[in-house]
Parts: sequence; C-alpha cells; structure tokens
Amino acid sequence: MLDGTQALFYLGPVAVGTTVVTTWGLMIVLAFASWLVTRRLRLDPGPLQVAVEGIVQAIHAAVGDVLPSRADTVFPFVATLWLFIGTANLSSLVPGVHAPTGDLSATAALALLVFVSVHWFGIRIEGLRRYLKHYLSPSPILLPFHIIGEITRTLALAVRLFGNMMSLEMAALLVLLVAGLFAPIPLLMLHIVEALVQAYIFGMLALIYIAGAIQSLEARQTLKEEES
Repeated sequence: MLDGTQALFYLGPVAVGTTVVTTWGLMIVLAFASWLVTRRLRLDPGPLQVAVEGIVQAIHAAVGDVLPSRADTVFPFVATLWLFIGTANLSSLVPGVHAPTGDLSATAALALLVFVSVHWFGIRIEGLRRYLKHYLSPSPILLPFHIIGEITRTLALAVRLFGNMMSLEMAALLVLLVAGLFAPIPLLMLHIVEALVQAYIFGMLALIYIAGAIQSLEARQTLKEEES
C-alpha cells in the first residue's frame, strides 16, 4: 500500500504525492462516468439509467428531508460530496491504491470545502450583511463562541474521516497480511459498508451545517414577520 505522503514527482518546488494523483484520478473517473451514463438518457430507461436515477433520487430525498425549502439549491454540492467521498473510501480496495481520505491533508481540504460552502450558501440566500448579523445573535457577547464553534466543527470533520479511514485501511491490511488470498469475505464486505457509512456521515454533517445556517436565518425572518 502506498504512503499518501510519498512524492511521485515535482512541479517546481511543489511535491506531488500519491494522494493528489489518486484524487485527480478519481475526479477524472467520476467525470467520465457521469458523462457516460447521461449521454443517452431515454424516456424508456434501461437498467443502468434506472440504477443511476434511483441513486440520484435517494440522495435528493435525503437532502429534502433535512432542508426541504432549499433542497434543489444544496443538492448538487451534497451529492457530489457523497459520491466523491464514497468512491475515495472504496478506492483502497484496489491493490496498491491508497485512499485519499486516509490522508489528513485530503480530509482537511474536504472539511475546508464544507466550511466555505456553509458561508457561501448563507450569503447567497440572505446576503452578506444579514448573514453576518446572525453571529451577533442573540447577543454580541457570543461572537467568540460562534467563531470557535465554526473552527472546531471543521477540525472535527477532517479528523473524524481521516481517523476512521486510516484505521479501516490498517485493519484491512492486517487481515490481508494474516489471511492472504483467504481473507474472509465478510470482513471485506464490512470494509465496503464502513467506507460507505463514513461517506454518508461526512455528507450528512455537511448538510446539517448548511441547513443550520440557512434555517436559522429563515427562522429569524419568519419571527420578525410574525411580530410585525
């Protein structure tokens, strides 16, 4: 198994490691797969189109359950997040491939992306001034605690995914070293299930953070309308 920090080549002074290469490879594979399954959509779908539509509808329903009023707005980001992390987690099943999510730098980048997206959707929906005002609610004294909360939950996102995937890869590696080709199939299935569960948890937490920012603004607006 390759070390995610191992430098494969250099672009000037910048070292490009296996994590970066694997991440870009996964992005290319996902982009090509998306083009492949959507280039010939039909009203009378075949098995592949039915399966893809089922996945899309399931993700949209999950987003709608948490954020029904803005599901269409948030869906593309959350769906992309789920699909990428799920694929990245499962990539470690390929011999010689190190899952990017087993590298703290990759999970930190994903957590930072969620951090930015929360503020992006909040500002996009409510405007910069109205969005920033919610950090002073219900009292300006709570501003430092709001900022600390934003930072700590972002760090928790990165460390949680990294720790779970690193331990999962190590457990799978130990099983393969001990049992070789006779590794129990249930343990490999457990690896797949756990990888998908970790992707689901990360995406759901991102969705909850976005929903929390949007719904808190909408709740305050509704309260003001009722008071007036």
